[in-house]
Amino acid sequence: MGVGIIGVSPVRGWAATAHIPALRALPNYEIRALSAHRAESARAAGEAFGISAVFSDHEQLLAQPDIDVVAVTVKVPHHRELVSAALAAGKAVYCEWPLGRDLDDARAMAALAAGHGTPTVVGLQARQAPAIRFVQELLSDGYVGEVLSTTMVGLSVPGNVVVQANAYMLEQTNGANVLTIAVGHSLDTLNHVLGEFADLSAVSDLRRPLITIKETGEQIVKTAADQIAVIGTLTSGATASVHVREAVAGGTGFLWEINGTDGTLRITADAAYPEIYPLTVWGAHGPNEPAALLIPAAPRQTWPALTSLEGTPAENVGRAYAAFAADIDNGTHTVPDFADAVARHDLIAAIERSAASGEHVKAATRFAEPSRILTRFHERSRP
Repeated sequence: MGVGIIGVSPVRGWAATAHIPALRALPNYEIRALSAHRAESARAAGEAFGISAVFSDHEQLLAQPDIDVVAVTVKVPHHRELVSAALAAGKAVYCEWPLGRDLDDARAMAALAAGHGTPTVVGLQARQAPAIRFVQELLSDGYVGEVLSTTMVGLSVPGNVVVQANAYMLEQTNGANVLTIAVGHSLDTLNHVLGEFADLSAVSDLRRPLITIKETGEQIVKTAADQIAVIGTLTSGATASVHVREAVAGGTGFLWEINGTDGTLRITADAAYPEIYPLTVWGAHGPNEPAALLIPAAPRQTWPALTSLEGTPAENVGRAYAAFAADIDNGTHTVPDFADAVARHDLIAAIERSAASGEHVKAATRFAEPSRILTRFHERSRP
């Protein structure tokens, strides 16, 4: 399938770090066009990555007949405009997470995708991590018995200095912050493995309001919370607690425990970005201290073409792309789509409501079934 990427920088950014290496490793994808906001950036990106079709106007990229899938890798406030244009052009869409600035944005894009009958992917790629698949298998095999509770604590990007390109993330209304990104990815992983929240209580706080811009030394006021804590009950009845924080210089990077009647699983990483950082799985039966478990070959070798990306930020993105291609071919649903993104945005909205009101809130979500859409797109895409 031909891919066009909107939002490519020749020197930095998630497209260059993850999407391009992932797509180039997979034989069923070909990058055929790139676009950037400025013409000079588009030309430089084309030269850096060896792509001749480059544009500074995304509409020109969307008009290319050999583009089947559009990857949207720009800043979150621009997602809705660009995703909507790609869907209107009849393209399948891979949009980075968060899908939109808020729940309304996400619902609008999901409705548009359903209306056009177009398959989508949202960048919640931690679900594809071999370690997460391994944890699912262990739970299915009864490793911990009945899950009684789960606890997750994590560290977002520490410190009080940001680069200019990320300054927009300090503004709450832009929708790219600790709650939506670090908490969003971490909670999606928890919910994917253990099920959704039935109800919850949340606390959020802003403990470090002044942030310095690295390049200029300017101090600006942050409005997005940097401390998020959630406690609630999953639909299974298990108790869950989560605390992700930004305003510290160190401490535990990422620690997730799943405690059951017969044992414990522990998943660790360097930060609360399970979609990016390599995950280590630990386990123990009874009262024993968890020991590191070797992830079997099967979940690691599902997509042999991605072996060279193991341990890099591109690995799980590549796994998401590979699974998406298989979903389109088979009419299956193994990667999170825009309907799944709405469910996660719905949970984030529930956390915001609880934190603002101090009340315990209901949080159960519903998911749409996309298999019919995938089948229709596959039939439409056949030569």
